Amino acid sequence: MSLLVIGLSHHTAPLSVLEALSERPGRAEAIAASVLSSATATEAVVLSTCNRLEVYASVPAFHPAVAAIGEALALAAGVEEPEGARRVADLPPGDPADALADRAEALADHLYVRYDDAAVAHAFTVACGLDSMAVGEAQILGQMRDSLAGAQSRGQVGESLNALFQGALRVGKRAHTETDIDQHSVSLVQIALEEAAAVLGPLEDVAAAVVGAGGMSGLAAATVRRQGIGSLTIVNRTPERAERLAATTSGVARPWDDLTDVLAESDLVVTCTGAVGHVITADMLAASASRRGGRPQVVVDLALPRDVEPVVSWPHAVPGVSLVDLQSLGLLLEGRADTTQVVRVRELVTGEVADYLTRRMEKSVAPTVAALRARAAALVATEMERLDQRLPGLDEATRAEVGLAVHRIVEKLLHTPTMRVKEFAMEGSGDDYAAALRELFDLEPKDVANVSTPPKRAQP
Repeated sequence: MSLLVIGLSHHTAPLSVLEALSERPGRAEAIAASVLSSATATEAVVLSTCNRLEVYASVPAFHPAVAAIGEALALAAGVEEPEGARRVADLPPGDPADALADRAEALADHLYVRYDDAAVAHAFTVACGLDSMAVGEAQILGQMRDSLAGAQSRGQVGESLNALFQGALRVGKRAHTETDIDQHSVSLVQIALEEAAAVLGPLEDVAAAVVGAGGMSGLAAATVRRQGIGSLTIVNRTPERAERLAATTSGVARPWDDLTDVLAESDLVVTCTGAVGHVITADMLAASASRRGGRPQVVVDLALPRDVEPVVSWPHAVPGVSLVDLQSLGLLLEGRADTTQVVRVRELVTGEVADYLTRRMEKSVAPTVAALRARAAALVATEMERLDQRLPGLDEATRAEVGLAVHRIVEKLLHTPTMRVKEFAMEGSGDDYAAALRELFDLEPKDVANVSTPPKRAQP
């Protein structure tokens, strides 16, 4: 089995493409189920955030899995199947770009593929926040942990992906505890507040509102409060959640029906509800601007799909309103990361990837080594029983000395092939050497399987 990652992110896809994928509830579960049902992967985890959608899979063969995952992503994005396109099961092995073109022509230009060693390096890099829009942010760790937990609860994860994600989470934690990447990273909310201050002036005199009460909204509210904002209002569809967030940030909770009034009263609006469809429309902003009498207003949209109707679809410009969305924030964040800290984290990732690959290669030949030693132990036991039958009067001390001598001989005979198979594994030819050992020592396939097959995952 090999590891495969296929996905798209803010690096490769425009906001409109990411938004098309995010508008479909339950997309992660649907994509994983589709990939596993294609029989091209044995395990699957889907990492879905506001600026990335990635499928991590353990696969027996590269090309069929690429085609199946491409099809699953296309379906999740609502891409129509090309007329006359063949089913994934009917696609012959070939160039993965051709397979993707068959299934996800509209997405193919935005997808990236990471295979085996590169997949491990990508997972570790993502976990450290190096691939995030806000380089060095720690929120991705929680998102990866949640994705793994969800896949585990559905029985979609086995040994390979569990080891990969656990390793990535550990490396991500190291990056944040052993370097200063946290202290030098700039969050989406922070850069948005910088833009707001440039338009509105000192934030101490600004009235702010946060629309939504989820994780990102909570982060936004806490960051806004730390900046010494003049006043803070929380609006959410669920009053209890709005009141809880308001209580922890010294804000005031307002009911959802007051949203129009809150817009008119707020100089800064930060929204991230996770709703499907626009929560704030151009007409609402126009009505708010009219009531504000031309006073400037900054609206920050951190949601995907977008909470605020995009400027390109406004029937006319709204005087005084500046809209900041994820795409514009991404441009503002380019080059803001501390180069020294990024280099330190990249070096950490490089070392961890090398260690992970070493352990994996050693583990790949471990079942053959274990089976070989088990066969040798069984032969020693058989010969000692035969000795007992032939020399029943042998005293215990002598028998023990004979047994120790036989054991030493066997250990010395096994030492060289055991060490060689591990060395060859490091060089990438361990499988061939392990196969030769199985032939030379007549190891049955079931003997190797008994020490290499983990317990079956629970079926959902």
